[in-house]
Amino acid sequence: MAAKNTSQNNKMMMTLLKGRTFIVLIILMIFFGITADNFLSAGALLTVAKHVALYGILAIGMTYVIITGGIDLSVGSIAGFAGMIAGGLIQEGLTLKPFGVTLYFSVPVIVIITAILGALMGTLNGVIITKFKVAPFITTLGTMYIWRGFANIRSNGATFSNLAGSEGLGNTGFEVFGRNLGGTAIPCGVLILVIIAVIAGVILKKTPFGWHVLSIGGNEKAAKLSGVKVDKVKIWVYAFSGFCSAIVGIIATSQLVSATPKTGESWEMNAIAASVLGGTSMAGGVGSIGGTIIGAFVIGVINDGMTMCGVTEFWQKVIRGLVIIIAVIIDQVQRNLQAKMALQARNENK
Repeated sequence: MAAKNTSQNNKMMMTLLKGRTFIVLIILMIFFGITADNFLSAGALLTVAKHVALYGILAIGMTYVIITGGIDLSVGSIAGFAGMIAGGLIQEGLTLKPFGVTLYFSVPVIVIITAILGALMGTLNGVIITKFKVAPFITTLGTMYIWRGFANIRSNGATFSNLAGSEGLGNTGFEVFGRNLGGTAIPCGVLILVIIAVIAGVILKKTPFGWHVLSIGGNEKAAKLSGVKVDKVKIWVYAFSGFCSAIVGIIATSQLVSATPKTGESWEMNAIAASVLGGTSMAGGVGSIGGTIIGAFVIGVINDGMTMCGVTEFWQKVIRGLVIIIAVIIDQVQRNLQAKMALQARNENK
């Protein structure tokens, strides 16, 4: 009888742990709805949604990386550099000095160029990690500084503030990514988040590539022995993370209607926190896009809620750090409980 009660308690605890992020989100919404004036107003929720779109897209790429057992600290810097590239192409164009010609591109072409550049930056991370066997933490820490440096070098630390474009040059319309969808209150960034989330979720759970990503994080040696091209998969994963970062840089720059080298500073922490809060294990092999999106909502609500409550930026950093630590501790508790339940089930079947 005691064993049966213990088993039921473990199952109940596991259910609560799996749904922890959603429960925390509801509690936070109620808490800030009471303590922060107008937190539940349409305007405030719209602001939260815009921020969640940025954190969510970054976290989707980060989720893939963490599932493989890696980490990507360069996502915020890639977003910042991508925003500067897009802003520079709109405001200054591309000057070909040998020919004395300046080329201006349409906004769709600029978006494609920026997205490809982001993917290439992510690919470089993947190549260094797989081909030169440098730890992901060290690799992406180094490229984090490199891309942030290039973001400042691009304009010598200045801001590109004239992003309206010109009808005559055919480069108008960049601001659409920071606006709401026509006739609705839905930010364009949220739509982009939904599209990327659906595609990434289907790929992760329904395709061989997704299974390879999960198997690498679960047991890399076993995955390699089973025929998975581990290095190739990892390079694609980091390329995807770079692509997501570039998209975030475009959206953030459009929302600000200016490109600044500071865009994306410390956002890698929000991406990691959203992923881990959403159930992605830092040990690798476990994670879901749906959980990551809920985690992004939690981070967005915490950040905006604290700001509306007048919490200083210094204390916000402390709280965000605690959130990450607590999320990892809970993840470890869940893993230990799962192992305990699996052992108990095997003993019962003997």
